[in-house]
Amino acid sequence: MSANIETLDPQKDSSMLMQKEMINSNYDALTDTANNGKKVCSTFVPGNLNELIQSFGMLNNLPETNAIQNAMRQQSGGMIQSAERMGHSEDVCTYVKADIGMMSKGNIAPNGKPMPNPDLLLLSYTGCFTFMKWFELLRQEYKCPTVMLQVPYQGDGEVTQNMRDFVVKQLKEEVIPALEQVSGNKFDIDALREQMRRSAQAEDDLVWVLESAKNKPSPIDAYFGAIYYLGPMFTAFRGTQQAVDYYKVLRQEIEQRIKNGQGPITPGGSMGKEKYRIVMEGPPNWTNFREFWKMFYDEGAVVVASTYTKVGGVYDQGFRHDADNPLESLADYCLGCYTNRNLPKRVDMLEKYVKDYEADGLLINSIKSCNSFSAGQLMMMQEIEKRTGVPGAFVETDLVDPRYFSAANVKNRLESYFQMIEQRRQGQSNMIASAR
Repeated sequence: MSANIETLDPQKDSSMLMQKEMINSNYDALTDTANNGKKVCSTFVPGNLNELIQSFGMLNNLPETNAIQNAMRQQSGGMIQSAERMGHSEDVCTYVKADIGMMSKGNIAPNGKPMPNPDLLLLSYTGCFTFMKWFELLRQEYKCPTVMLQVPYQGDGEVTQNMRDFVVKQLKEEVIPALEQVSGNKFDIDALREQMRRSAQAEDDLVWVLESAKNKPSPIDAYFGAIYYLGPMFTAFRGTQQAVDYYKVLRQEIEQRIKNGQGPITPGGSMGKEKYRIVMEGPPNWTNFREFWKMFYDEGAVVVASTYTKVGGVYDQGFRHDADNPLESLADYCLGCYTNRNLPKRVDMLEKYVKDYEADGLLINSIKSCNSFSAGQLMMMQEIEKRTGVPGAFVETDLVDPRYFSAANVKNRLESYFQMIEQRRQGQSNMIASAR
């Protein structure tokens, strides 16, 4: 069943096709550096400084995005096993092992061409300790300059001026000089400001799209479908005119869908009747992405809000890149990442989503190898149940390791969960009828 679903040609709207072309164009640019003369900066999605990197004329390569691309092409499993044969533990983040395995197999990009070695490793440390160890491994492999931007953790749930100043100081004294040296270009604050103006413009449209899920029926799926919507923002295009144009097209599509009273576009076409509105916590499983999604839309379940779609920026919480205060804005962006927020702040966000989007429940996809997300999730679920009265549930998979996706187990849990929601509804209806 899994193989059949994964090989189906999914139905996509024009914005999905547009973002696919954008992602592919970045891989084409990365694998053509011998001709285009561009320098490559490897960095991560949470807290990425894409506007700053691009202001120096450099290309952005994201190792965890490479792992995702390989997983969706059913190639990550072999890469992970190669890394394990090299001595990496089963418990290590599977993004890391997929990346290490990709290098051991010739470091071939998703377009089938060799990936260039990075000219700079830039780590914005935003709450995931694994990222730091990952870059130590990459530094040993590539022996290129490495710079780390230390981002203070929001232990008390607030960003202070001292924290902001600390990040800005590093940008001025460590990150920017490293980018100047590697790129051969001087820092141009006006170029950075222009990038950030475009970022804010695209972010406005993205937030409108995400908040369109408050409609009934929701015109989008804010977890599975939103992965396509967030690709340009989370990867190499934030700050570009391409991103601005993309989010304009996307917004127009969603506006038309609302006007027509349509639900989300799924791999099987337009979704049928919306029966359940769900808030999701945790990353998706990438090796069986469409099969996982199908389990939801077959049941009439739509994800109306999710935390994973905020790992690259909590724009719906009010943040926008600010061209008038560019370095301070970059600091605020890094400090505010979802993975850099403490558990009480994450619970507050989930509670707000459940209430604002009138969700029927909270569902957690607990990822075996991702401690950054999985730690504390049981407490979070229990707290949301207590605060909102909606039921919570767990499913368990992994990021890019196909050995940890049990379709039958996940499907059984989801069906049981939706039945529980249905039973609660019937119980509430009976109570209302009795009161009358």
